[in-house]
Amino acid sequence: MTKKIILDLDTGVDDALALAYALGSPELELIGVTGTYGNVLVEQGVANDLALLDLFGHPEVPVYAGLPHAGDRDGFEVLEISSFIHGANGVGDVELPAATRGPEEKSAVDFLVESVREHGDDLVIVPTGPSTNIAAAIEADPEFAEKAHIVLMGGALTVPGNVSAWAEANINQDPAASDLMFRRARDVTMVGLDVTLQTLLTYEDTAKWRELGTEAATKLADITDYYIKAYETTAPYLGGCGLHDPLAVGVAVDESLVDLLPVNMKVDTEGETRGRTIGDEERLSEKEKTARVAVGVDAERFLAELMERIGRVLAD
Repeated sequence: MTKKIILDLDTGVDDALALAYALGSPELELIGVTGTYGNVLVEQGVANDLALLDLFGHPEVPVYAGLPHAGDRDGFEVLEISSFIHGANGVGDVELPAATRGPEEKSAVDFLVESVREHGDDLVIVPTGPSTNIAAAIEADPEFAEKAHIVLMGGALTVPGNVSAWAEANINQDPAASDLMFRRARDVTMVGLDVTLQTLLTYEDTAKWRELGTEAATKLADITDYYIKAYETTAPYLGGCGLHDPLAVGVAVDESLVDLLPVNMKVDTEGETRGRTIGDEERLSEKEKTARVAVGVDAERFLAELMERIGRVLAD
């Protein structure tokens, strides 16, 4: 039996990899992509999603535009470091043929709310950017908070952040939204830097995609090589690029890939530690734990599955 999935993406190189991973997973049915901001503006991310879905042979998957900035901000500008890591267009400055269709008229938030109402336990939502769309869906419908199954890429519990000593980039874009999600949603799995920086892709891996000889394989290899090269500057000690967003999709498929720590979480929303993801001291003794945090990962098995699943999409 397949599980329905919605990807909430700020596309982004690793978002593109997450999209390919989901499409190559026989356990999943991708029923829609919702767009958010972060690595790029929401309009660019949505355009990337549409183009990538065409490239990967799945033009039937609908794309919905989400909120353009955090609720407590008047706008959003892409950070310089985001452009350096992902390229000005979000996909390594690789040119993709523009899609002939546009996003759906329905908003991302409405689609999220309606999908949880319709599919319930058969649906998992994987946000790989700021939690803005998710928080808006929670505020729009109490049923969403009760019934949504969320596996997010974001946060850092046992390691430093990547935009400050405390904060991971996705959480840092809208800490209030992430805090609301952790406090009110009943089922959140956090796949953060604790595990994603242990999963690495190298030039040797992308060379295997090039050997497939398809346009999709060549384009995704070019996109990912840009990302790997950026990591040579930002984190040369790793020896490859972190597979942040694809790992969240991997956990949505098979949570045995990671070791999960049950803990009620919160996010610091102001002060020096703004953006920090940490256990909520006021809910420590509550028997019900509404979040689980990935603190260990079978990196070798995940990488093998990633190469197989993405390879399946690129070979067609």
